Amino acid sequence: MQLINMERVQLKNNKDINESVIQDFIFNNPSVLGLGDLEPIQREKVQPTGGRLDLLFKDDSDNRYEIEIQLGATDPSHIIRTIEYWDTEKKRYPSYDHCAVIIAEEITGRFMNVISLFNGSIPLIAIQMSAWKSGDDISLTFTKVLDRLTFGNDEDDNNLVVTDRNYWENKSTSKIMKIVDDIYQDLKEAIGDYNLKYNKFYVGLAKDGMAKNFMYFKPKKSFISLRIKGNKDEKLLFDLDNSGVECDYDNRSNQYRIKLNSFNDYKGNRETIEQLIKNARDFYNVEWLWFLEHNQELKILLHMCYNDYKW
Repeated sequence: MQLINMERVQLKNNKDINESVIQDFIFNNPSVLGLGDLEPIQREKVQPTGGRLDLLFKDDSDNRYEIEIQLGATDPSHIIRTIEYWDTEKKRYPSYDHCAVIIAEEITGRFMNVISLFNGSIPLIAIQMSAWKSGDDISLTFTKVLDRLTFGNDEDDNNLVVTDRNYWENKSTSKIMKIVDDIYQDLKEAIGDYNLKYNKFYVGLAKDGMAKNFMYFKPKKSFISLRIKGNKDEKLLFDLDNSGVECDYDNRSNQYRIKLNSFNDYKGNRETIEQLIKNARDFYNVEWLWFLEHNQELKILLHMCYNDYKW
């Protein structure tokens, strides 16, 4: 084994390597992008608004990645095209989480600033691609220079604006809020010693003043959106879908979204919903977290262990 020098080559207008060859290489070797265990779906996917999406991938959680490749430096049309294709796929397949990915030989400082602005509202990843020549072979390397933002969930925020029942009866209706009460009371055994907590954007759960929203309600004028956290369970999703209620799973926030038009919608799916809540409590490890929050000595001990052993 010996160290060798490799020559940096530019791919734009290269007579031997074109964009189609690079697409084929990435499509057959998605791990080179460093985005995890991706599975290829389609190359050159025709868009209904015109144009072709270079590459479409998915991961184990069925998150979709809309990828555009640019030889040379990024330019405005490349950024706009990438976002347009991402938006089109997102609207056509809303049940999936979508992320736009820009791959270019050079992502300039000017356009990094532009992309960073978009990344506040659009899940966007920027990857710089470099080509190196050794003999007759060319090697491609991919470096992530901008990652997507991970947004916090306001459902877990104990500092949200606190409201009351009257607020929600005005925002929703007293009839819908009565259904919320009935569901909450019927699920008391599964929910445990948690009370309803009325916040500005949802009706969640709390114990001893601390929010723990492994499930929560979003009352509307004519229905309730019941949200339950947890890992995706295809069988339970199938059971809900088979019952006739509208439901889906949000991969990004790891939660089920179940539309309940009446108390009967809930009763017809009580066993499935109860199982989802039990799974959610396991997902949140609720009892352990509550014990830790209320045991100051244990918190101090864990903090000391962390400082000693740098866990």
